[in-house]
Amino acid sequence: MPPILTTDRLILRAHTAADFPGCYTLWSDPDVTRFIGGRPSTQEEVWSRILRYVGHWEVLNYGYFLVTERQTGAVVGEFGLADFRRNVVPPFGDTPEAGWVMLPQYHGKGLAREALTAVLTWADQTMPRTVCMIHPDNAPSLKLAAKLGYTEYARGQYGEHTPILLERIVR
Repeated sequence: MPPILTTDRLILRAHTAADFPGCYTLWSDPDVTRFIGGRPSTQEEVWSRILRYVGHWEVLNYGYFLVTERQTGAVVGEFGLADFRRNVVPPFGDTPEAGWVMLPQYHGKGLAREALTAVLTWADQTMPRTVCMIHPDNAPSLKLAAKLGYTEYARGQYGEHTPILLERIVR
């Protein structure tokens, strides 16, 4: 069973079918997808994403968390770890890839750091290294990654994009 993580302001839990409306709101926001694919997701793509998240937990015992506010239950975003088998150069191999997205109205409140800290604290128990890739123009995500111990190890190639590849090693 996927864990349920809690912080002072957030609940992080596995996705369910009932989360589709909130996830669709998240992934159909052009500000959310600006650096991830560059366009809002369709309902079909969001549904496939939720199923992929469920599959991660079933097959790999890690995955993405739906993050909600403790007080209101409102969807804040998604944070987690995955193995998307990306055709990125250099390859990630079997190293879990950290990722996060958050609705714009929650930016600037420290919630992304709070959520990602909870995910990484949980992951540190079994994952000595995680990686992430971030668009070079995504300054807020690069800043968050640095605060949580990610350092650049390469400029990658992913399709037509050249993301910054970062790693975090638990010592």
